[in-house]
Amino acid sequence: MTDAARGMETTSIPDALPRERLLPTEECPQGVLKERPEDFLVEELPLYEPCGEGEHLYLGIQKRHMSHGELLRLLSRHFAVTESAIGAAGMKDRIAITRQTVSVHLPGRAAEGPVGEIDLGTDRATVLWTAWHRNKLRRGHLLGNRFVVRIRRIDPLSAPRIWRGLQRLEREGCPNYFGPQRFGYRGNTHRLGALVLREDWDGVLAELLGARGSSFPEHQREGRVAFDEGRFDDAEAAWGRNDHAERIALRKFARNGDARRAVLSTGDHTRSFWVSALQSAVFNHLLDERLRSGTLASLESGDVAFLHDREAAFVVGDEEPAELAARVEAREISPAGPLWGRKLLEAGGGVAVREIAALERFGLDREIVEASREAPDGARRPYRLFPANVELDAGTDEEGPYVRVAFDLPKGAFATVVMRELIDEQPAEPRPAAHADGRS
Repeated sequence: MTDAARGMETTSIPDALPRERLLPTEECPQGVLKERPEDFLVEELPLYEPCGEGEHLYLGIQKRHMSHGELLRLLSRHFAVTESAIGAAGMKDRIAITRQTVSVHLPGRAAEGPVGEIDLGTDRATVLWTAWHRNKLRRGHLLGNRFVVRIRRIDPLSAPRIWRGLQRLEREGCPNYFGPQRFGYRGNTHRLGALVLREDWDGVLAELLGARGSSFPEHQREGRVAFDEGRFDDAEAAWGRNDHAERIALRKFARNGDARRAVLSTGDHTRSFWVSALQSAVFNHLLDERLRSGTLASLESGDVAFLHDREAAFVVGDEEPAELAARVEAREISPAGPLWGRKLLEAGGGVAVREIAALERFGLDREIVEASREAPDGARRPYRLFPANVELDAGTDEEGPYVRVAFDLPKGAFATVVMRELIDEQPAEPRPAAHADGRS
């Protein structure tokens, strides 16, 4: 085990957000995203249609200003099932209006007859259709997503500049970063993921509930200090209804003092999200390096190449450099970064050295990842994404001037990282207090 992987404080684990960009900043007009949920529309592009029979009820759901975790809890209560019985192809943005398919495992219910209209008890989530299918909907069971984004507080005359940038991204590819929503309102979900993989359960609780780790909104200070001092009743009183994982872990720990059981009580979905955030942070760090070195669209021996049409990967060896370069230019293949896990297709040579060094920057090494019971299998993700079916228009509506862009993205890609290349994003107007801390 390396020194980098021993006993790191979470504050020594680097920030996870993207640092570099492909398009010149000076060419980007200022604008605001997600000023209203209606300005950010997402529609899932399904991989297949439900067959009409089976034990899994597929639901077409439209939600507004609702996080993925809140949707899971809503469906869990309505159908009286655990969250593990619910499947989804991907997590959708919170500050948005989104349409997606989810599945609920309801064995024996199909024989009871038509499902009928489903009222989830909130105007922020509507069931548009239902159908039965034989298997659970799992992460990645989608083609991609269609995004329609209105940029606010922008001069509509800047639309040609945005259009030129969007066309360049369509032609050359956009850096395939993980967006800020992957890292939570405190920007620390990757740190929680590192602690989970190291099975440092006390560390997870300290970072999740205490005052000595990553930064947090000031209104949480009293409750966090109370946790650090062992005043668990006072700590619990400080958490709000949206602090789901915090309240569950605190209650469990207050009852039995077992940190591991307290962390496990937050649920498989929550821990999986934290670990995926750690994978995402390491990937973003390596993508920053590719942009700084000018190798976003080039391959060297030892690199892992991603075949876009087959979603497969191979390690570059003795292939002819000119042939590889032609395939990269044709958008057939791209260099791919690691989403670290137990069965990761590993790079070779200097590429492998850089990837392992990036993992160690985040407090881990291969030994820890391979030994952890919380580690996923691992995968490769292309460093480039290609927006498709791009559109743009501009004008003025009842909310003021706007520029509207629309595009399709492959599964796992973030529209916010495409928009990050096109505009110099400015802060949105303050939102109601219930959502002011930006938690998702």
